[in-house]
Amino acid sequence: MAGVAAAVYAEVGTFKAISRFRDLLAREGIEWGLLGPREVERLWSRHILNSAAIAELIPLGASVADVGSGAGLPGIPVALLRPDLHVTLIEPLLRRSNFLTHSVDDLGITRQVAVRRDRAEQVRQTFDVVASRALAPLDRLIRWCLPLMNDDGQILAIKGASAQQEVADHGRLIADSGLTADIVTVRAAPEVDPTTVIRLRLA
Repeated sequence: MAGVAAAVYAEVGTFKAISRFRDLLAREGIEWGLLGPREVERLWSRHILNSAAIAELIPLGASVADVGSGAGLPGIPVALLRPDLHVTLIEPLLRRSNFLTHSVDDLGITRQVAVRRDRAEQVRQTFDVVASRALAPLDRLIRWCLPLMNDDGQILAIKGASAQQEVADHGRLIADSGLTADIVTVRAAPEVDPTTVIRLRLA
């Protein structure tokens, strides 16, 4: 899988940095309890490439909030792949925010990536893109993320097989919130499973 990732990132010169982040996840990420030991073998496919796939959905030079960033997914892979973006990692838990700060410092991306130890509801700032990955059901995501989104922005919620059903279940909330929803599948590379994203924008 690392070979696939190398092919994906070689042209933008970021494979070394993303490999370093993979090592941080495999070392401190496991030691600090952010990921389970069994995830080490799946870091490229299940976590890093799954996160990085949304980079193609983000406009040039956008400001991005990664809500409930946890171990820095999807925010850090997206930032490493897209140095034109300004990324804010929002994470309320101390241990996780400490890992994020450690990772951003270690990777040398402090000018591009900020870490905020806050709940989404406490952030008084708006962004072009508000991203999340396997964070919460769609109704809660809308409550947390909509106040953070610029009027011409978008919410990108990385989901799995539940995406279609969640959009159907919360269709009334989506409409009442003035949003439209579409489901997009993107891939970091042809050889990896697609990433399923619910994309929400103002109607």
